[in-house]
Amino acid sequence: MERTGGEPDVIGLDQISGEYIFIDCSPESPKERRSLCYDRAALESRKEFKPVNNAIDMAQAMGIELLSEIQYRELQQLGVFDTKTSTWISTPPEIRELGGALFCDRRYNTVFTYHNGAESYYAARGFRGVLRV
Repeated sequence: MERTGGEPDVIGLDQISGEYIFIDCSPESPKERRSLCYDRAALESRKEFKPVNNAIDMAQAMGIELLSEIQYRELQQLGVFDTKTSTWISTPPEIRELGGALFCDRRYNTVFTYHNGAESYYAARGFRGVLRV
């Protein structure tokens, strides 16, 4: 996670499995994980101006998972994150099947969840990861 600009930190311990839970705690979405569409299908659907990668494949290659909406909101209880960037989050299959994907950010001291076409990508949108060890 650190090689791509993340700042992993232990945020909890799973009482059932005994695993430590690490999440990216960088103030903004990690720089080397921005300008990515959501997944491989979204990347392949773009005819031109394709991003270099997608969030799902990159997370899998790193051995991490995208945060769920619940995990993202829990992270925001630990500090103030993504006031200038946004973060792709795990998207339910029923939304993804219709071409959408979800992302979150923090604006006006409030955490927002939004939707966008999964093929979209922006310089300020990346992803955070969760790792259980």
